[in-house]
Amino acid sequence: MRLEIQCQNRLGLAQEVLNVLVSYQLDLRGIEVDPSLSRMYVSFPTVNFEKFQELMAKIRRIAGVEDVKTTAFMPSEREHNELSTLLKTLPDGLIAVDSKANVTVINDAALDVLAVSQDAIAGQSLQGMVKGFNFQRWLEGDEVLAQTRRLEIHGKRFVADILPVMVPDESGHEILAGAVINLKSESRLGQHMVAFKKGDQESFNTLQAHSNLMRKVVREAKKMSQLDAPILIMGETGTGKELLARACHAASSRSGKPFLALNCASLPDNVAESELFGYGANAFPGTTEGKKGIFEQANGGTVFLDEVGEMSHQLQTKLIRFLQDGSFRRVADENEVKVDVRVICTTQKDLPGMVQEGKFREDLFYRLNVLTLALPALRERKQDIVPLAEFFIARFAARLGRKAPKLTDSCANFLQNYPWPGNVRQLENALYRAITLLEGFELDKEHLQLPSYNNDFGYLEQDFDGTLDEAVKRFEANLLRKLFPAYPSSRQLAKKLGLSHTAVANKLRDYGINRKSVKI
Repeated sequence: MRLEIQCQNRLGLAQEVLNVLVSYQLDLRGIEVDPSLSRMYVSFPTVNFEKFQELMAKIRRIAGVEDVKTTAFMPSEREHNELSTLLKTLPDGLIAVDSKANVTVINDAALDVLAVSQDAIAGQSLQGMVKGFNFQRWLEGDEVLAQTRRLEIHGKRFVADILPVMVPDESGHEILAGAVINLKSESRLGQHMVAFKKGDQESFNTLQAHSNLMRKVVREAKKMSQLDAPILIMGETGTGKELLARACHAASSRSGKPFLALNCASLPDNVAESELFGYGANAFPGTTEGKKGIFEQANGGTVFLDEVGEMSHQLQTKLIRFLQDGSFRRVADENEVKVDVRVICTTQKDLPGMVQEGKFREDLFYRLNVLTLALPALRERKQDIVPLAEFFIARFAARLGRKAPKLTDSCANFLQNYPWPGNVRQLENALYRAITLLEGFELDKEHLQLPSYNNDFGYLEQDFDGTLDEAVKRFEANLLRKLFPAYPSSRQLAKKLGLSHTAVANKLRDYGINRKSVKI
């Protein structure tokens, strides 16, 4: 039987409890005291009900005892069972050694790796079984520090975290008592990396949405992800359009099916067409068998078309047909194929302007511009910049096996006021370089290598192209397109901008801005 006694911290109280047990000729099996919780635990053989009632009454009458009740486990028994269960269920090998590098504790996973029995390894050295590290020499060193090493056991490679175990003596000084070795196989590390990358890429939870603008985008994206209509994601380079597309796929009913991507700007027309739609047998010299395209391979899932504004007119025509009913023909094949695929497109181009110039098919634009998400530039969502920076700093520091440095106030202020023409991608790359080269424990703005910027002249991208007139028109079109949803008529917009109704109407017509091309 085991009792939990709630009591005051009084000298001699434990002895009085033991005297009660002795009076009933009970052998004490264990006694434990937890001063922080004002608890005492005793264990003794089972007694009959009448004797047990008398025993409980006598203990309750001891001065300083506040309550007595039975308990299933002594604290040490519970801790032992929890530790034993943890060791048995842990899929990675775990080994504890003493200060002489002899095995004291080992779990089943480690026994399988070493191919030995519990009895054969207990008290034995690992030195003859494990290649790549001398445990005894490490433990006998002047300074025993944690290690991460690659080891070889029976011809198989493992990554091992080797951690010293320190125990405080009576004076509070720490004494080396041994070490714990955690073994991870290549396959386990691979599983971890797949889960880590999937969690990074395919979840709305990883999107930093502290600003109102970004919260609105995420709310809309979550709703759109449940539908089957195409999604058009617009935004500058580096804003995270593909990340948002993957999150939409992961949150949809198609999450268990493939998510396949094609960059429309990276391939010539004929290659892009065969990649998307596949080709039949003998389509090209030297080919005797046909090949499925991305649309067929992603049947039931999602196809992501990056930079759809770069797609040729020929491909645009074929894509329109596919969006109508999901059917198409492979290149050089007469048979029609029909699949169930959702299309998500992205662009950083001015598609309405391209429609006006005849560079993008108007009917395709209207088919894509049904469910539209506009990802704001990083400079427009300043509340997200510091949380994003802290997220990247923690991730990069973990990869490098070091403590995440603190972001100074001046650096945080600098990050929030920098225009970030490359958006989140530029922020990520700048922080990766800074963390890699950082020697201290604080990250300041001097550690960031970025093109200079000042409030008087702003920042001009190095790859700026075109004339001043073209740049002014791009700015004008972008401004009108942002204002139009709030002032959806030429008269209202003219009043807002202090221009004539005719001048604004002409500009809206020139830039293709109307109720059909702009979501209101």
